Amino acid sequence: MRVLLRDRERVSGKGGEAAALRFPVIDRTRCLGCATCVASCPEEGVLDIVHGQAMVIHGARCVGVSACERECPVGAITVTRGDWSQRNDVPVLTPDLEAVEAPGLFLAGEVTAHALIKSAVDQGTQVGRQVVRRVAAHTPRPGDPVLDLCVVGVGPAGLACSMVAREAGLRFVTLDQEHFIGGTVAKYPRRKLVLSQAFEMPGAGRFDRRTYEKEELMEMWQLMAQDPPLPLVGGQEFQGLERSPAGHFVVRTQNRTFEARNVCLAIGRRGIPRKLEVPGEDLPKVAYHLVDAHSYQQRRILVVGGGDSAVEAALALAEQPGNRVTLSYRGSDFFRIRTRNEQRLLAARDQGHMDVCTQSQVTRIEPASVTLSLRGESGAREVVLDNDDVFVMVGGIAPLELLSNSGVTFDGHEPSDGLPPAEAGSGLTKALWIASGAVLATLAVALWHWDYYGAEPALRAAHPKHDLLGPSKGLGLALGIAACGLIVFNLLYLIRRAPGRLLNWGSLRTWMTSHVATGIAAPLLALLHGSLDPGDSLGGHALLALGVLVVTGAIGRYLYAYIPRAANGRELELSEFKADLGQLGEEWDEGLHAFRSRVREKIVPLVEDPRWQGSLPVRFAALLKSRWKLGRELRELERIGRAMEVRPEDLAATLTLARAAHRSATMAHHYEELRALLGTWRYLHRWVAAGMVLLVVVHVAYAWIYGFRDGSGVPR
Repeated sequence: MRVLLRDRERVSGKGGEAAALRFPVIDRTRCLGCATCVASCPEEGVLDIVHGQAMVIHGARCVGVSACERECPVGAITVTRGDWSQRNDVPVLTPDLEAVEAPGLFLAGEVTAHALIKSAVDQGTQVGRQVVRRVAAHTPRPGDPVLDLCVVGVGPAGLACSMVAREAGLRFVTLDQEHFIGGTVAKYPRRKLVLSQAFEMPGAGRFDRRTYEKEELMEMWQLMAQDPPLPLVGGQEFQGLERSPAGHFVVRTQNRTFEARNVCLAIGRRGIPRKLEVPGEDLPKVAYHLVDAHSYQQRRILVVGGGDSAVEAALALAEQPGNRVTLSYRGSDFFRIRTRNEQRLLAARDQGHMDVCTQSQVTRIEPASVTLSLRGESGAREVVLDNDDVFVMVGGIAPLELLSNSGVTFDGHEPSDGLPPAEAGSGLTKALWIASGAVLATLAVALWHWDYYGAEPALRAAHPKHDLLGPSKGLGLALGIAACGLIVFNLLYLIRRAPGRLLNWGSLRTWMTSHVATGIAAPLLALLHGSLDPGDSLGGHALLALGVLVVTGAIGRYLYAYIPRAANGRELELSEFKADLGQLGEEWDEGLHAFRSRVREKIVPLVEDPRWQGSLPVRFAALLKSRWKLGRELRELERIGRAMEVRPEDLAATLTLARAAHRSATMAHHYEELRALLGTWRYLHRWVAAGMVLLVVVHVAYAWIYGFRDGSGVPR
């Protein structure tokens, strides 16, 4: 546990706690600590369970697949985008992926800041279908030379868009600066494993595997493009576009122009390779990507960079006979690379297969050597390495100017962009609405047949509705069977969330909703099954246990919602709330001193309550009392703030910070009491559930053996 926390603090200090584009945010009021998110994440080390709840460890490794968000049973994880407020390289697009200031101009793929192959294919498909809809509404004129669509780029996004256009019979053309399809993927090193989520390629079916070798994808994509052939024009470097007098787009390449009503730019983000700007970089031995590592043997090679591309290239080159490979990285830690690449890199370094120079920079490249500047505790020093080849893999310069001149804007981000989602509570709203409907339906049935349900139990056997509503016949029996079915379905949730995944159907969030809803609906049906008077019987005891189970589950869920650290979060509180409390102090010191001093005076003493010693009821009562006091003080503070004419936004922000500070301090101050409270309650809930199931099984068996099997239909 301490290792995980130290690891998180280490990467946080180096800027690796959140990915540049997308990363998971955990709502602590919802997280149950089931570890489903950890198991479903395709990248190792992004998430882990710390003190009973999910925690982001290496957020920088998140690739935005969102498997954790889809699988979380209570919606506690949101894969959101990073803080883009200070960035100027993310295009502003409509939900249709259309440039806001250039109608008909669409972007898809990596150029939109989504790097996954699946995302690129989905976006290309979305753009293609949007264009098909628009073209269907347009009446073409005979002999019209203007194309319906011009696709620029034939990577995954451009290929998907072209496939949709071909399938719909559009008049279109696909351009690329290369003479082959695949885009950036085609330039990956030979036999590189390409990671992806399952995706659907238009007209070609579903790609279900998690990994493909580069050559496999290229072969399949080539076959797709040939049957029938796509109108691909290679060797066309995109140089910009403008509007024609008729309002169409004129796409310019180095030697041709193409006129179309719609344009899809799927040109990627790498643009021009980023250079080191050092003497000797123009030598022939310097390259900016590696296609085939097998071509380099018996060589002295330097690879520059700290991302996955650089690490994978260095590893591939180090595997070739006779090579001596050095990896140079200006940072001190490879915190943004995939876990498997980090493990392979460390193993290769420890086994002496390659040299790794962190905190180093290339200062000069010469025909037979390179000079590195190494930074250490004693200062900087230079070393000269014998060298035959240099691979510079430090990213690329995004084609922002080219896009901007084409009508794409990059300055439309709202102030709220990049902010993590607010804690949203238990996430059971849908389940509670379903349960409320079940309660109302039960009440309606009871009132509709109150002449039967309100009669004395001894008189019901002679009532005309007894054959319909009695426990052993008609609707009454059906309600009992339905209640048992709901209990079984309720328990299936435990199988669905089990690590072995024997049951994979449906999302865990839906299962969690059904778990709560059926947990409330089942006792209501059982109550009607027992004619609202189950009495002192096996069925009555089973119903009582079911009711107790519902109550303990509801209270347990409340505890989970209130205790964001699963009750044992002192270390987690200290590491994660530190920044929030520091920010709280800064904001209190900046202004509104008088009011915020009152807030501090009111909130701080609430945490100094005596220890919650005693039995489970005493501890639970102490927790409720603490919550009640906090609510009372916050209402009083709100009244004081309004009287002091504090601005509504400042008042709301201050009270929100005060509530967070109170919760944080409570977690730390009452660590042992909260830990004991939640642990005991989980234990109680589980044993009540086991007892309820046993009683229901015995009740059903008794009714079957002594009632229905002899044909009487009435238990004896």
